[in-house]
Amino acid sequence: MLSHPAAPITAASPILFSDPLPAEVDVVIIGGGVIGIMSALYLNRLGLSAFVVEKGRVAGEQSSRNWGWIRQLGRDEAELPVMMEASKLWEQLDAETGSRTGFKRSGILYLSSTKADLDKQAEWLDVAMRHQLDVKLLDSAGVADLVHTGPGGKRWAGGVWSPTDARAEPWAAVPAVAGLAQSEGVGIRENCAARTFETTAGKITGVHTEDGFIAASQVVVAGGAWTSLLLKRHGVSIPQLAVRSSVARTAAMAEVFSGNALDEELAFRRREDGGYSVSALGSHDLMIGPDAFRHFVTWLPVAMKSLGDTRFLPFAPRHYPDAWGTKRSWSKDEETPFERCRVLNPDPEHRRTEPTRKRFAARFPSLGAPELLNVWAGMIDAMPDVVPIVDRVPGHEGLIVATGMSGHGFGIGPGFGKAIANLAAGRPTGHDLSRFRFSRFTDGSRLVPGPSL
Repeated sequence: MLSHPAAPITAASPILFSDPLPAEVDVVIIGGGVIGIMSALYLNRLGLSAFVVEKGRVAGEQSSRNWGWIRQLGRDEAELPVMMEASKLWEQLDAETGSRTGFKRSGILYLSSTKADLDKQAEWLDVAMRHQLDVKLLDSAGVADLVHTGPGGKRWAGGVWSPTDARAEPWAAVPAVAGLAQSEGVGIRENCAARTFETTAGKITGVHTEDGFIAASQVVVAGGAWTSLLLKRHGVSIPQLAVRSSVARTAAMAEVFSGNALDEELAFRRREDGGYSVSALGSHDLMIGPDAFRHFVTWLPVAMKSLGDTRFLPFAPRHYPDAWGTKRSWSKDEETPFERCRVLNPDPEHRRTEPTRKRFAARFPSLGAPELLNVWAGMIDAMPDVVPIVDRVPGHEGLIVATGMSGHGFGIGPGFGKAIANLAAGRPTGHDLSRFRFSRFTDGSRLVPGPSL
């Protein structure tokens, strides 16, 4: 049965994984979030030895702070085949962990308040049809059959419904899969920051951590919001930024919808504890720092398209990845920024808490304004075209980067983890990953932003 804390993992959470550093492995994975843990699991199942080093806690950052959606609906078409596989893998992993992930196929519903918005949402049905995905266009009555708003409640014009989509509890799911991976032979060490890569003649030969050196011929960097900072130290530049998003947890209340849903203002998900996770849409905050200035031109197209409601803050708190005072260079023997900020635990945007409550109450007046038991935020590792980098780094043999999931990483984690494992093993990945290539920002290609939700 599912057993989980009520809120995301923080630096105060107990250390659960403290395996001793090996002298040598096939692959070192930097980052114990969903992408790193899934990559390690599937690497091990391919017969490659893998060790995960995590500067703070497994799933301590965005991997335990996201909405918990396992979503095929509305995906970028290049991501969709990976996500369809991930959806099946989540179901397998839930069984393998003894139902400890909170996985449930309760469906995802994109709601539209106007006919114009519904017509726009319906355009994605062509993508679903090409991939033989079970997605339906609902009218107002069809939505009312699924979402019970009660007397005086919201009446939407319609919606796009994906009944096979799912949900899980992130702060339970990722540690559960980490435990599964460890039981199968994967080494995992929390509170152990990677400091520098060791290279010989352009080839990876190992990783220096704060606790010692691990020899390895390959490294997977899956450090979420910290990836750009670590890569920049080694002369590798990617246009990744981090944006803050806030989420709240309600007290237990009557079930109005068993799955996940959103409209133009509000996203909500039924939780295993009987409440809802709720978030106001258009509530991202971008904290300006050196990387934001450096990548401004690359980011401009997506900023114009999907960051219109984003609030720009003049600086990030001390020790954040793109803070003005964060150190950008260090040696293998020096304390790094990763040790100074074990878990990125941003303050939520409290000014949006009351609007979130009011938006929920307006849709479900019979329930009233929900009691919010806690509110948290996460820093989303985002790319200018809203799709990740999952690729080897040209000119750095043995270095694989998997980052920039742009808020979509939890659901797709098993699919990309399996693809990364195949990539490291020299096997066919099973998917066309060309859209996620490292070189797309420098090869003259026109960036085409994917869906922001």
